[in-house]
Amino acid sequence: MPQIEQIAETLSSQVFWLLLFFGLTFVVVGLGMVPKILGTVELRDNQIAGDLAAAQAARDAADTEEAAWRSRENANRAAAQELIGAAKAKAAAASAAKLAEAQGRLDARLAEAEAAIEAARSSAMAEIEGVAAEAARDIVARVAGAEVEPAAAEAAVKEVMAHG
Repeated sequence: MPQIEQIAETLSSQVFWLLLFFGLTFVVVGLGMVPKILGTVELRDNQIAGDLAAAQAARDAADTEEAAWRSRENANRAAAQELIGAAKAKAAAASAAKLAEAQGRLDARLAEAEAAIEAARSSAMAEIEGVAAEAARDIVARVAGAEVEPAAAEAAVKEVMAHG
């Protein structure tokens, strides 16, 4: 069979061209393109690693800044609390001083009012004694028809008021 006999002649030629084509493809792709692709991949990996390192450094810096901000904020809050406490103490002291001053004025007015009441009471008692003595003299004069001395009537009224 002639087809089988041709296989040996054409097979070697086909294998040669197949090996030559794949060899050329290997050289072009394997030695030309693959190193460029690997270089690009390595460059990208380095860039990503650099970006990750920069991001981590920025995160660390932000954490440090946040910690510093928190400590400043806590210090400011504590200072504000101290100011509030001092203001409250100052206001309480001022209020206590005003209350003491007002209480002193009220006590003085109360003492004056009590003295005025006592003076009025004494005056009223003296008037009552005088009116009572006069009334007693009039009653004795109408009932008994006798005249009583004003001093005796006043002494009798004082004695009755002292016991009563």
